[in-house]
Amino acid sequence: MNMKTLEDIKEMNMRAVYRNPKELATCLKDLVDNYLEDLLSYENLESKVKKIVDANEDRVYKDNKISLKLYPYLGDERVQIIDKIIKG
Repeated sequence: MNMKTLEDIKEMNMRAVYRNPKELATCLKDLVDNYLEDLLSYENLESKVKKIVDANEDRVYKDNKISLKLYPYLGDERVQIIDKIIKG
């Protein structure tokens, strides 16, 4: 029997485009939390965050800042990590 890793399971459940800001924020929050808990490598986090931000451009960043609709769900630490990935 082939055991799936946590990353395989997350990959299956992850959508690219989110219309609801709360779902988008929750997805980003879960990804960053998994990274902070050492369940996800930085490289995988980086790849997934970039895919989500690319697919949801204007819903994630407005005027080069995280959308005010997402910020309350994410908090300062997660926003800093996402900004580091996106802005370099």
